[in-house]
Amino acid sequence: MKIQNAKRWAPRGSRAWLAALLALAVASGVRLLLSPFIGPAMPGAFFCVAAALIEYFFGLGPALTVMLVGLVIADYLFVPPYADFTTFDRADLMLLISYPSLTIFVICLIERLRRAQFRAELFASVAKSRYEMLLRADNSRALRRRTIDETHRLLRHLPHYHDTIILIQALDRKATLRTDVALASGAIHSLPHTSAPGSRFSAVHPADIARLQNTLTPGSHRLRIKSGDHSYKPVDCVGERFTTHAGDFLVLRIED
Repeated sequence: MKIQNAKRWAPRGSRAWLAALLALAVASGVRLLLSPFIGPAMPGAFFCVAAALIEYFFGLGPALTVMLVGLVIADYLFVPPYADFTTFDRADLMLLISYPSLTIFVICLIERLRRAQFRAELFASVAKSRYEMLLRADNSRALRRRTIDETHRLLRHLPHYHDTIILIQALDRKATLRTDVALASGAIHSLPHTSAPGSRFSAVHPADIARLQNTLTPGSHRLRIKSGDHSYKPVDCVGERFTTHAGDFLVLRIED
């Protein structure tokens, strides 16, 4: 994975340039205070430190500005003859070569390290977000699997413990919508389904069973159910539809 915006690690806005001006002022003030003690030695050292600090916190642009402005200030105030740009001697040449070379090296090194750090942070952020997505997906799959398992367990056990249930049918939600449209237009189609027969299912007349397999819908139904004398008796039944996380179910039971 490639990170295209690793060079944009530095904060933007006026805050960086205000910090650069403050760094120049502090470096100039400290160097002026030390001038009586160190004289013309190391005229650009404090400006190099200031540029490095600005680079670390605010990026390449403000740091280069501090370096260039610091070069002018150091040559003007701390290289003899002081406060004079008309004379160019060996001291000016040494400052012009050594100070920018060292400062640019330090700035470039810090810039590279900061970009690498920012790239690593982006990688870590992306990895964390993907890990959280995987966790959420795993949790969702686990919840769906648990819901489906519980529903299947209910379908297996409920018909055996309830004497009034004739049939439980699992409906496909998209197919159910098409069934509603077909019912509204007067045409009913045979749709795929999964059925769980109840304890009274075997007592239903075979012709009614064949009819239920294709036309079972929510509402009232009249079925012929075998009575004790081996004859079939018409019984009022009701089909109720239940919507769960695992799907839609239609329960056909004997009406109370």
